[in-house]
Amino acid sequence: MRSPEAEARPGGRGAGGIRSRSFALLLLSTIAAFGGHSLLLPVVPLLAEAGGAGDLGAGATTGVFMLTTVVTQLGMPALLARGGYRWTLAAGSVLLGAPAPLLALGSDLWLVIAVSAVRGVGFGMVTVVGSALAARLVPPGQLGRAVGLYGFALGLPNLLCLPAGVWFALEVGFAPLFVLGAVPLLGAAVVGGIRVAPPPPGPAGRPAPAPPGGRALALLLLAPTLVMLAGSVGFSVVVTFLPLALPHVVAAVPGALFAFSCALMATRWLAGAVSDRAGRPVLLAAGLAAAAAGSGGLLAAMAAGGWAAVALLLAGATLFGAGFGTLQNDALVIMFNRSGPEGRGTASAMWNIAYDAGTGLGAVLVGAAAESFGYPAPLAAITVLMAACLPVALAVRTGPRRP
Repeated sequence: MRSPEAEARPGGRGAGGIRSRSFALLLLSTIAAFGGHSLLLPVVPLLAEAGGAGDLGAGATTGVFMLTTVVTQLGMPALLARGGYRWTLAAGSVLLGAPAPLLALGSDLWLVIAVSAVRGVGFGMVTVVGSALAARLVPPGQLGRAVGLYGFALGLPNLLCLPAGVWFALEVGFAPLFVLGAVPLLGAAVVGGIRVAPPPPGPAGRPAPAPPGGRALALLLLAPTLVMLAGSVGFSVVVTFLPLALPHVVAAVPGALFAFSCALMATRWLAGAVSDRAGRPVLLAAGLAAAAAGSGGLLAAMAAGGWAAVALLLAGATLFGAGFGTLQNDALVIMFNRSGPEGRGTASAMWNIAYDAGTGLGAVLVGAAAESFGYPAPLAAITVLMAACLPVALAVRTGPRRP
């Protein structure tokens, strides 16, 4: 593998934008990494519960995974500032995929949590470097579509693998699924072909202005980070607890996860196209409102019965996916615009920390609350949380329109 200095030579394929070979390889590596992640995300809690861990233990597996993810993400800006894009992506893919087959050894909670912790480190590396690369490989006028295509590469595994993982585990078995969970190793194999160009120059060929540093940059990114955090707490319920929270319509859960993933994938791309056409992101608040409404639909499905519960489950999951996909894309583009080219490692880390910390926190809190109160009460609280963050989303200034 060539050095970081070789990655950054001007005129490399990274300058070719969303049609470049480097961008295509990034998408391929992303599909492999998130394929392994999505296959196991809703299944690992089921494995823990099958081993007698209960709702709290099931939630803890996702919580530990996300904890090590977030701790890793905290160190990623400094790592990327030294040019470690390619080797970080490769190493993260290996750490995410290689331990997965170990889950076939048993369902003891200590084993499941240990494997989840190691995989979380790899996931933390992959998530931050992947979204930062999506911005780094394209010119500013393609940023919305690049983030949308990157979201499509995340959404495709969700679309196929979230429902397929649950089905495969229940119908075929856990052990073969955990072997398939090593697919991120294939993504590591293609990373060597990615070439990372230097940041684009500013007007008239001058260097791009340096972004605010440290605390000032963090404050600039705080509001969209809070919006992402609220949405991802709700996301944790969808990916971790739907099979457990809706036992009376559990046969419809794979269809709901499919609808959720399809809506999320489509709206991330559409939000990026709208952002580029409008010259700035414009759908952040609308996305959060749709996610809150979808969460309310899932809450109603828990209280309903028969075909009404199935209809509310599918509608709520679809609406939540559409809203969450929209706010994901717009929040990330806003953060990249505010950070500038040299601050995109920090912006990517904060966005991913909000995503993954919200998912892990939501899993642990909902699991703990469900032990005492059942699932409707924590889901109602999450719905209220998202609605309460709407003023924050409405107040986010997306900046002047880009020519």
